[in-house]
Amino acid sequence: MPADGRVGDGDVAGVDDDDVVDLAPPGQALVETNEGNEMRKVIVQEFMSLDGVVQAPGGDDEDTSGGFRHGGWQMDYLDDASVERILAGIHAAGGFLLGRGTYEIFASYWPHTGRQEAAAFAEPLNSKPKWVASRTLSGELEWEHATLLSGDAAEAVAELKAGDGGDLHVIGSPGLVRSLIAADLVDELQLVVYPLVLGGGKRILSDDGELRRLRLVEATPTSTGAIHVTYAPA
Repeated sequence: MPADGRVGDGDVAGVDDDDVVDLAPPGQALVETNEGNEMRKVIVQEFMSLDGVVQAPGGDDEDTSGGFRHGGWQMDYLDDASVERILAGIHAAGGFLLGRGTYEIFASYWPHTGRQEAAAFAEPLNSKPKWVASRTLSGELEWEHATLLSGDAAEAVAELKAGDGGDLHVIGSPGLVRSLIAADLVDELQLVVYPLVLGGGKRILSDDGELRRLRLVEATPTSTGAIHVTYAPA
């Protein structure tokens, strides 16, 4: 969501190498769990163009890094059903996983917004627990209920998955998302795919040469030509 708090945005601004976490070797379990216990899911929620770009969907100046000049591309495609569905996803989260850049923009806006139309989004974002992956932040975080992940972030996320509580939702933070996908820690990709091509920008999928098969869980078109689609590992 952009710093101006417009409804329906998916902020991904400020992403840098600080959002990329260290990983365990491929195929190595990050944490042991008790057999039979259902783990929390890590659910990635992103707004995406047809060419896979997730950068700055909600505002002109949301994230211009790399010379990106198409900020706010999502806004013309929002309808009431999409806004309700996006809001429901935020309320369903047991907590949020954020990279540093996304955390800093959220923390600078959501605790202070007085906009009535943003209140339904602000309440869960402010009140639910948030875990932040960063190599540069330290100490206690200012945003209420926000905690800095300690040590290896992938191991920390694996431990959170094995703990108690609701599902963990990742918003924005494409560098963190790429790392979690590489570590096989993502259980669902909940995407809104929009009918436009941006020609370049930040993406959540890496060019790492790895084959990853997915299965379709659900797909719902919108009145504006976008598609809400959910995938899970096959």
